Amino acid sequence: MTLETLYAGLNLQDYYLGKISQVFRSNSIAQVENFAIMNDRSKFKKSFLPNTINYFVCIESTLGVFLGEVFENKSAKESTGSKISSLGSPVSDTHQELIIDTIALMRPEDRKFNLAGFSTVGISDKVYLATDEVYKLFVQSLEFSSEEEESLPAFATYLNRSQADVRLKPSTLFNRHLVCIGATNSGKSTTALAILDKLVSSKRKALIVDPTGEYRNAFSSDEVMKLTLGVDTTISPSKITMEQWEKLFETENSSQGAVLSEAITSLRYMKKIGEHKHYYKVGESIDQIQENLASLTGEDNDFDLDLLPEQIHAESVCEPDRDDNYNFRYRYDALKANLNASLIRKIQYQMTNTRFLSFFSSAPGMYNLLDVIEEFVHEPETTLYIDSSQLGASEGIGGMVIDLVSNFVISQDNIHPFVFFIDEVHRYAKSRYSDKEFHGGLTLLAREGRKKGIFLYLTTQNPKDVSPVLFGQIGTMLIHRLMLNDEIRAVETHLDDYAIKHVRKLNQGEVILTSVNLLHNMFIHVTKSERTQYNKTPNL
Repeated sequence: MTLETLYAGLNLQDYYLGKISQVFRSNSIAQVENFAIMNDRSKFKKSFLPNTINYFVCIESTLGVFLGEVFENKSAKESTGSKISSLGSPVSDTHQELIIDTIALMRPEDRKFNLAGFSTVGISDKVYLATDEVYKLFVQSLEFSSEEEESLPAFATYLNRSQADVRLKPSTLFNRHLVCIGATNSGKSTTALAILDKLVSSKRKALIVDPTGEYRNAFSSDEVMKLTLGVDTTISPSKITMEQWEKLFETENSSQGAVLSEAITSLRYMKKIGEHKHYYKVGESIDQIQENLASLTGEDNDFDLDLLPEQIHAESVCEPDRDDNYNFRYRYDALKANLNASLIRKIQYQMTNTRFLSFFSSAPGMYNLLDVIEEFVHEPETTLYIDSSQLGASEGIGGMVIDLVSNFVISQDNIHPFVFFIDEVHRYAKSRYSDKEFHGGLTLLAREGRKKGIFLYLTTQNPKDVSPVLFGQIGTMLIHRLMLNDEIRAVETHLDDYAIKHVRKLNQGEVILTSVNLLHNMFIHVTKSERTQYNKTPNL
């Protein structure tokens, strides 16, 4: 494609800036000849800012058309011996210089831009302002994904180019997983909804987990199936693994995990024999209790969760010394009771939430979470919204639900590809009481999910709160304003020097889009969705 084709229907001279005067390995310098375009821009759209920086130019070369970005603009004054005054002294000339970073090249036989590589512009090559149409072509050239894939509707515009919409293919954003990062009030959740809006409206599949209920009215019931955990959706305690129970109740150490396991095993036995009470052990035969518990099979997994605090207290027993008759009966152990007290208090605190016990039940007439998800993953063009806000703000229950869903969906076969959106993933980062990570299921999805068509879309305020293993699997980032040095260091390997310097300067809604699926980082402004979102900060 030639320069004339790119500017078809336009007068090239209206966009002419000047000629290349110096060429270096890292950049080139153009000397401005058309000073009128620097002063009178009334004929151009507001997206053209030729007397500043951060705008694009086209350079006509013998190799093709180079696309460059102006990163420095200065007026230079130098002496020249070619002009001598009547007094015999040289005349000082003032001229304007543009320092240009060459980022892409389109050869005459190409239909899109490609990386410039080792190709460079030449002395006296002509420089022109790039139009919005040229930039749109560049954006389309940025993507490595298949040309047959249909792009998502535009969800953003390029910064300082209000007419240049950003339209990206779903695989560009999601096939190496996507994370949206930003400090509070930087526009992170607005960006999340803008992209979810395009996914849902274009009939792409999405599984949305919302811990705050922020998006509960963003989508109609005709567009998505909505579940509210603890209100219309339950899960049987028999479906939860012991590791997930430990995450839920945030056990502090291995001893608390062992006590929790013993208590649940005892309650499973009581459920098996049809007794709705805890298993009292003080004074009971040790051999008989062990024989009873050994009778449990893999099918005996259900139990009465509301009895768990009492059962943990009942586990505060120890074995006595042998007597003359070799009788072994449990006796009460005050030391164990004191050690178990903190675990009991945490469980009782969780259960103060009235929705907690109603969620972990087999109540008739309510949705079963795993059954609905199993149906969802095998249906095309459907979206499932899960509101977990009614279960409280505890990180433990949120982390357990995410881990449960993650391990369940990865176990399914022949699923239709979908985006798994998790808002505020830092809520599920670590236990408040130990160093346990809550990312086991998510890490498994990040590593193996792409093979099955499961693509993560996460939002977080601080990338340092996300497991390094999980974060290392992320290939695409939407970076909003970050202020702390350690937060910026966490993402600096994905950015160039210019982008790193501007992370603190981003306004609300402004984003740096960086991806292994793009040839170049993009500075964009996200277009706010018209859908309902409960994220406004109230006035003081």
